[in-house]
Amino acid sequence: MDSSYKARKEAFVSGLAGGTILEINSVTLVAPVSVFLWSVLQSRLSFFAPYSAAALVVDFLLNVLAILFATTLYSSAPLLLNLLLISPAILVLLNTKSRRIPQKAKPPRQSAIVEQDDSKHAQGSLEPLPIHPFLTTYRAAMMIITCIAILAVDFRVFPRRFAKVENWGTSLMDLGVGSFVFSGGVVSARSLLKNRIHGSRKIPLIQRLMASTRHSIPLLVLGLIRLYSVKGLDYAEHVTEYGVHWNFFFTLGFLPPFVEIFDALAVLIPSYELLSLGIAVLYQIALESTDLKSYILVSPRGPSLLSKNREGVFSFLGYLAIFLAGRAIGIRIIPRGTSPSRNPQQARKGVLMSLGIQALAWISLFALNSTYAMGYGANIPVSRRLANMPYVLWVAAFNNAQLFVFCLLETVFFPAAHRTTTKDGDSERVTFATSRIMLAFNKNSLAIFLLANLLTGAVNLSVSTLDASTAQAMAILIGYSSIITGTAVALDYANIKVLPF
Repeated sequence: MDSSYKARKEAFVSGLAGGTILEINSVTLVAPVSVFLWSVLQSRLSFFAPYSAAALVVDFLLNVLAILFATTLYSSAPLLLNLLLISPAILVLLNTKSRRIPQKAKPPRQSAIVEQDDSKHAQGSLEPLPIHPFLTTYRAAMMIITCIAILAVDFRVFPRRFAKVENWGTSLMDLGVGSFVFSGGVVSARSLLKNRIHGSRKIPLIQRLMASTRHSIPLLVLGLIRLYSVKGLDYAEHVTEYGVHWNFFFTLGFLPPFVEIFDALAVLIPSYELLSLGIAVLYQIALESTDLKSYILVSPRGPSLLSKNREGVFSFLGYLAIFLAGRAIGIRIIPRGTSPSRNPQQARKGVLMSLGIQALAWISLFALNSTYAMGYGANIPVSRRLANMPYVLWVAAFNNAQLFVFCLLETVFFPAAHRTTTKDGDSERVTFATSRIMLAFNKNSLAIFLLANLLTGAVNLSVSTLDASTAQAMAILIGYSSIITGTAVALDYANIKVLPF
């Protein structure tokens, strides 16, 4: 890469201050609003069943291109885009009647009343850790916006306030990084819950550490590949993001072993929320009461590996806290939650209440931590570079709120998905309530993220992204979005899972 162009590229993503949380919320609201329109079309018209070519195109427009447009062409008017998506949904709702049974998908009819004995029999046959459409949608939406942003940020059509901030502030991409880790924590709860349900023998910590290390090896290998690719190709890099050698794959790779250590601590502190807050609080105390904060932010980048990669090493503590916060909510929402004395409607009400209470709790803690809060707050600014306590609280608050909204949409439009009382037809109901594109992104999330990184590198090495016009940038981004979406859908149709994560 030409040295002058490389310098321009690095300057393009450096020294940024971010934007407001209100604007970030307006932009990210496009994802649930798009799902709202998708849900109306599916529940009222069975538009996506069967899944025709036209259905695929509309699915792509709603769940992928809407997010792309929100972060580019409509970045200054996200509320207008939200209104454009909501309007047709309202028209369909006003002009159609709700269908109890989807006509095209034809899932089996469920009984309105189940006797106590039948309920007990059904509970024994149902999967205790079912697939939740709202959780699939949440993870896929997060993955889509992440994949779009990592390339879009290299074009001028993507506002600088959405790119990662230098030291202090909030931005869309900063939120995306934390959300990626949080969602990983949510799904990690499934394996933990399986062990609890089956009453598995407690495996010694050393064995669990070895198993988790093996699980981390592919991620660490990807981190090394990215490191040598960036250095070997003289690719533009933002050193203050993670350090000279560290990258996001290393952060992901080191999480599993450390999580196992905190699983052992969960015997003493049986709350992952408290474990998450404990890490965040202790790390913040260290930042404020020692020279650690100045060491990370302003110290000369000395000869030692620690000094060269201090951002990645110390921010890992914040990401570990975020991961544990995700695992905490995963433990609460993944189980079916039904019992002979608790029907599916009561179980879903409990999930919604749990998500709502968690969201309000994290929002309150974030407000107390990052603002003056009428004289009671600490007013500590958010820093993704440090992954400090306000950053952890912000990410946890946002993701719990997003999960609540997606869960509410599913509950309203696809009640059969969670009211199943028999095993027959369970998968059909779930499939009917889930976008095929969202399902595909969720199924091979890490593989698609890797593909997105490879395509981002290829585009940057072959195109002068800084000098591209708006039309050129959008053409490239739409083509790129089409490739990653097409790959995800093709892998799903072939029932291929590339990486076992």
